[in-house]
Amino acid sequence: MPIDTLRTHLKEIFQAGLDRVNPFTMITENVHLEGELLKVNMGGVILTEDLTHYDRIFLLGAGKASARMALAFEALLGDRISKGLICVKYGHTEALVHAEVVESSHPVPDKNGVEAALRLAALADEADEKTLVITCISGGGSALTPAPLCVETPTGSARLTLADKQETTRLLLASGAAIEELNCVRKHISSLKGGHFLSRLHPARSLTFILSDVIGDDLGSIASGMTHYDTTTFADALAILRRYQVLETVPLTIRTLLEQGANGDIPETVKPGDPLLSRTTNLLIGTNRQALLAAADKAKNLGYTVSPITARLTGEARHAAKAIADIARDAADSETFTPKPACLIFGGETVVTLTGNGKGGRNQEMALAFLHDMKTWGTEKHRVAFLAASTDGNDGPTDAAGAFADATLLEKALTSGLSTTACLAANDAYTFFDTLGALHKTGPTNTNVCDLQIVLIA
Repeated sequence: MPIDTLRTHLKEIFQAGLDRVNPFTMITENVHLEGELLKVNMGGVILTEDLTHYDRIFLLGAGKASARMALAFEALLGDRISKGLICVKYGHTEALVHAEVVESSHPVPDKNGVEAALRLAALADEADEKTLVITCISGGGSALTPAPLCVETPTGSARLTLADKQETTRLLLASGAAIEELNCVRKHISSLKGGHFLSRLHPARSLTFILSDVIGDDLGSIASGMTHYDTTTFADALAILRRYQVLETVPLTIRTLLEQGANGDIPETVKPGDPLLSRTTNLLIGTNRQALLAAADKAKNLGYTVSPITARLTGEARHAAKAIADIARDAADSETFTPKPACLIFGGETVVTLTGNGKGGRNQEMALAFLHDMKTWGTEKHRVAFLAASTDGNDGPTDAAGAFADATLLEKALTSGLSTTACLAANDAYTFFDTLGALHKTGPTNTNVCDLQIVLIA
């Protein structure tokens, strides 16, 4: 099978995964309005809300996919929505009528995000017991709505700034910390995350619809759990900074606040059993596993023997790429491994520990590491094509979702004088694949369920 055909199939399989986790479709297929009854059947939760019990409906949200989610509720509820505010990453917008869309920065927060967080908090404060609040949460919501914690303690003031949060975020991202670890720290330096948003919403009734970008779909970690209890502590946050050797380099205000929290001088995040949880229902609407299985169905329809390997791929991107490459090489070299043509599908979210000053993201780095490994292969490399891509359309701080890897690109790189070794050392996968015309650019997808990695073997 020609490499061009394999690459076309990779795009189609990846797109099928995206289509399955389109938030608009998932909501409109599982949430219905029957007269004045809002009926929900989603993620194992079945509930009915009588809208006559409420004077107002607020539509709030934060995350890369939150505008698409809000669009679905505008289609369902229309003029019933009294007020709304949605915060998204720059470019991840929708034309909403009943809710305002505010754009801010991800993964490093900016001033727009602080202002959006303050406005979300103000609307939440305005809600009362006759208000139904529908909240749309997706990955990215944590960075997009930074609300630096400001508290008075027995030992004095603990007041954080946006710059404090920006520097802490940069240090943890560069260290290779997992998203759950980054979010643990975020929860303990924020006045909205770790369930704190619930204290703003109380006593309103709230329904929170959540799209997962977290391995294992822990609701307390997605967007740092704005409407969910938190099982982590200030002590855990300090331990993470120590583990990645950044405790001495984060801003002193961050370290001081976390130490005061660990000493009991600052109230903890919302914990299981807190009465605040009684007025909210969290509903999981979509996951990486759903995208993976939809991609698998598409591959089967294209004639491939499909092996969905895992939806829990984690760790260093280049190490994960090596493992995938080894499996792919075995599959290409042995008919007993899996009948051909074959498709291997992985899902999850890896990390990159930065050692250089190049440009790229975890999926581009994975594709580059996969291509680097292919240099040691024999003739089996001519039967394999690989795509690693992010479902939100932005891999790292770039305009690409990911990149392709195959023998044709390897040969083109060699003739172009491009070095996989040098580009890996510089974390410069974007330049490498951009030069080869092998980036996969989808634009903002307005969904977000981690990443997909797809191997095709002819």
